[in-house]
Amino acid sequence: MLTQRHELSIAIGDLQYLDGHWYVTHAGLLRLANRNHCASIRVQPVREFCDTTANRWVFKAAVYKTPKSKGFVGYGDADPANISSLVHGAEMRMAETRAVNRALRKAYGIGLCSVEELASFTSTSSSAPSAEKLPKEPPKPVPSNGQPRLRDRLCQLIRQHSLDPTLVKHYATDFCGTANLRDAKREQIESFIQNLSEQAAKDRSALLCLLNRYTQTQDVKL
Repeated sequence: MLTQRHELSIAIGDLQYLDGHWYVTHAGLLRLANRNHCASIRVQPVREFCDTTANRWVFKAAVYKTPKSKGFVGYGDADPANISSLVHGAEMRMAETRAVNRALRKAYGIGLCSVEELASFTSTSSSAPSAEKLPKEPPKPVPSNGQPRLRDRLCQLIRQHSLDPTLVKHYATDFCGTANLRDAKREQIESFIQNLSEQAAKDRSALLCLLNRYTQTQDVKL
């Protein structure tokens, strides 16, 4: 029903299947708002409930489907106790994302909880193919030192864990601190690949949550 009524796509990550339940993603909600020509989204911290010393944040978001609409309001909170350890330090952004998600779900009648609203992530998506199920590819040539090229290693990780290549690229440039990935040093890229591999193996769902935040840096106009 969600894929037909709201054009949410499983293939591009609008919906995810975790622990036997379906969840909508932040990226999927933003694309839904964009398709429906959402007029605006206004977000502000609820300062009386925020505690910067404890990294506790509460945000209020209001979605206006049309310029004259009264708005649909949602609240989101985040602190070190209710987010994955992989995104510790990003409590403020997580609270903002959760508030926006709740407001968008109300505005467009999405009854599913969003991935980013989950308190923690402890299992990988059952819809993600395992390494054994991935289609076999012909062997690729490797450099003379016997190690696969960095690009091949990164592509393998993306395929193995069903990651969005565009979001991974945004994450990589942010991780390396460069405007373009080609400007990063080899050591920086190697470090990023190692970090990405460890995150995917430890908690893929939290990694997906982290990657979904980079949809806000793309050309999504509301």
